[in-house]
Amino acid sequence: MSKIKLITYSLFIFSLLISCKDDDGDLEPVPFQTTPLEVTIPSNFPPMTYPISQNPPTEEGFELGRRLFYEGRLSSDNVISCGFCHIQQFAFTHNDHFVSHGADGAVGTRNAPPVQNMAFMNDFNVDGAAATLDMQPIIPITGSAEMNTSFTEIIAKLSDHPEYPTLFAKAFENGEINSENILRALSQFQVMMVSAESKYDKVLRGEGNVTLTAIENQGRDIYDNKCASCHSGVLLTDQSYRSNGLPVDPQYNDIGRERVTGLTSDRYKFKVSSLKNIEFTGPYMHDGRFWTLEDVLDHYSDGMVNEGGTLDPQFIQNDGSLGIPLTADDKTALIAFMRTLSDTDFIFDSRFSEF
Repeated sequence: MSKIKLITYSLFIFSLLISCKDDDGDLEPVPFQTTPLEVTIPSNFPPMTYPISQNPPTEEGFELGRRLFYEGRLSSDNVISCGFCHIQQFAFTHNDHFVSHGADGAVGTRNAPPVQNMAFMNDFNVDGAAATLDMQPIIPITGSAEMNTSFTEIIAKLSDHPEYPTLFAKAFENGEINSENILRALSQFQVMMVSAESKYDKVLRGEGNVTLTAIENQGRDIYDNKCASCHSGVLLTDQSYRSNGLPVDPQYNDIGRERVTGLTSDRYKFKVSSLKNIEFTGPYMHDGRFWTLEDVLDHYSDGMVNEGGTLDPQFIQNDGSLGIPLTADDKTALIAFMRTLSDTDFIFDSRFSEF
């Protein structure tokens, strides 16, 4: 560097330092600042239930949340991350397992549900055990069959990491690596995970010249008449808890919503799952017992039982038979319609990928 350039550069740095001094000559701290992310609610969607004003997504918080979502250090064996069981190309489900696999080879009792449109949900988990999105990760993180760890252990590991202290300092004004900021970052990541670009979404919004085919329209009519009372609205779930007549698997003896409420009237009831991206989210049901959509529809037409006497009344016909009357042609049309609920833009969105 020439002498003139060196002097000019030095004067520039000196002027910056002088401008940062207060009246007493002390350097003023650089104000904390993050870059807000725009959260767009699709025109056919309901309002968000997530209190976004209390934890507005920023680029820094989102990127930290993404790192944490795929971070194995959030488990006791440093392998099992959120993304281990919630794989993007399967709408963030665990496609190749009936039930989730956890740290050190532990096996759980439930199939990993999809992670999409979480900011619009009232509560979380198939039994509603988590009342808020911010609190939901506590269940898998501390669960012995899932990530099997504690926040004390996680905080220690992240604090010793060469990058995380800087990432937390950029994302949150207090810069602390603590449970609150870990959970807030994960929420910022999930709040942005909006799936709203399926063919059916575009039909509902009247976008362009997007229309359903004849068989897709036939399936939509069947869906409207026989499925939409539970899988209702643009979210494709009414977010209620119902028994859909699954025979109890003695391996798990999962009592469902009763685990949370303690009410026998909630025995074997599980949250109505969203049908968004259903084409990619198999295996199906809370314990992943069905591999295909054909298997699912066969259950609804011919496989229901009324264990515990809590079967949803709509599945009990006037003649006492159980299930939804569906012909083979009905099932073919329904599956054609359900494929219009797939949002490949979301499935392949690089914002949500690990790298």
